[in-house]
Order: sequence, then C-alpha cells, then structure tokens
Amino acid sequence: MSDPLPSPSVRRLDLGRVLTALHRLARAESPPWLHTEVARRMAERLLIILAKPQALIDWWSFGGAGSEVLAQTYPQAQRVVVEPTPALRQRSQALAAPGWWSRLRGTASTVTVVAADDVAPGSVQLVWANMMLHGVADPTAVLARWHQALAVDGFVMFSCLGPDTLRELRELYHGMGWPPAMADFIDMHDLGDMLVHSGFADPVMDQEILSLSWPDARALLAELRSLGGNASPDRFPGLRTPRWRARLEDALDGLRGPDGRIHMRFEVAYGHAFKARPRAAQSTETTVSLDEMRALVRKRHGTDSADSSRLR
Repeated sequence: MSDPLPSPSVRRLDLGRVLTALHRLARAESPPWLHTEVARRMAERLLIILAKPQALIDWWSFGGAGSEVLAQTYPQAQRVVVEPTPALRQRSQALAAPGWWSRLRGTASTVTVVAADDVAPGSVQLVWANMMLHGVADPTAVLARWHQALAVDGFVMFSCLGPDTLRELRELYHGMGWPPAMADFIDMHDLGDMLVHSGFADPVMDQEILSLSWPDARALLAELRSLGGNASPDRFPGLRTPRWRARLEDALDGLRGPDGRIHMRFEVAYGHAFKARPRAAQSTETTVSLDEMRALVRKRHGTDSADSSRLR
C-alpha cells in the first residue's frame, strides 16, 4: 500500500460553477488574455528541454491558449487535443483544421480532438496543460492520467494559479464579512509532492507573481468572470442584488492605486517532471538452499562437518 496522498489532495469546488464557466468559455471569442500570456511564458521554459516530442497532448487546449506556441515550437509533432466538454471539443475540432498555407508547405501537424478517457496510454512524449489544474477537484487524479498517457522519458509541463492569487480581493471579502471570493488554490510545494506520488521523477516547481490592473471595478469583474468566476462551495447562495453589486464595486474602487487603476496580483505556479523508466520489482522472498543453510550454521556456531550432520 502506498503512502497517503499529500494534503491537500482533493479540493473543495462547486463543480456546477466550474461547468458553467466551461460552457461560458466555449462561447467566448477567445481564451482569457491572462491564459495567453502565461502560455507564452511557459513556452519559454520548453527551451530547457532538449527532447523533441513526436506526439504531444494539449490538455484543455482552447482555454489554455497554447495551440499556437505548441505549433510553432513543435511544428512536426502530432497533437492530441483534450477538452473537458463536448462544446469545447467541437470548438477545438473546428480550430484544428490547418490553413491552406500550412498544407501547401507540408508543415501542418496532425491534430486529433478527444475526451480525456480516449487518450491511449504511453502514446505521447509531452503533456502540456496551461492554466487548468486549478479548475479540477482532484488534481492527483489528473496527474495520474498524465503519467499514464506519457511514454517513458516523456515529460509534463503545466501551469496553474497559486494561493496568493487575488489576495486583495480575498481580504476585501473578509473585511466585508462575506463568504470566500474564490476557491482555495494549491501551493506549488504540494503540487511537487503530488507529482512524486503520481510516479513522476525530477519534478521542478517555480512560481511568479503577475500584477494586473483595470481602469474600474466593472472591467475587473468582467475579466474575473472570464477566468472562471467564484467556484467556492462556500460562496453566496443564489444571485446577489443590484445593491450588493454596487457595494462591491464601491469597495473595489477604494483599492485604486496612485495611478487611478485597480491592481490585483496573480500567483502563477509552473511545474515540469519526467516519466522515469519503471524500476525492476524487488522480490520479497529469499530462497536459501539446504547446503547454504548448513554453511551458515557452521560459520555461526563454529561446528565441524560432523556436528552439522544433525541438519540432515
């Protein structure tokens, strides 16, 4: 029996809110700007990896906004796009068709759009997952799927939001006596422990703080809605009133900095790790022949061959 999973291993999420956010994402004109920027930054980390995957998975591709950087980095690699809902799979399928210029040059890679359950074990050398792991209730289950999908010596690279994200908004809600403004995010050190427990080798975790600003509270709330909204199971039940919305906007406007804009921080955690070759199973049974047992007894007790005849 393996050791218990590091805590926290399962997050408390309102999965109905998560599904609503995914439906909203499928109807959006483009992925969130923040996801696009993090995808660009994560792609820079691919430069430290010498391996060139022949096949890769882009996990939650549309929301992760990484298809373009992956196509540029690995133009010949076969790409498997995993989407969490039928609507997002349909959208990614439409985006997967290569343009005429790529077909003419023969540089268009093969793109297949599937659900997570349809990924073949050991079929890819890279799993790429940008800004999605914080949107699942059981990250360890997702890590296990990634490990299963990878071939030996393949690697995973992912990013997600960390616990310092939107600290200003959390403090504002707490000061107003309101329920949490968002679900909790997992610390990068816990994610590193989960990688090891899932079978990955040489995990490397990193994080950075990005500061975003908005001209007013309405612009801020609109962008936060595009990022998924509040998926905390302890959030306000039901809809809020216009009066409550006005109080929230007034409180947010009170956070304006010297430049007149509202600033919020986002902690982005980055991780990558490799799938090592399985170790040979260690036998729990030791076999000793009768002659070896006699020799061990003689050596231990200093008996001669005559005395050892009692073992017969």
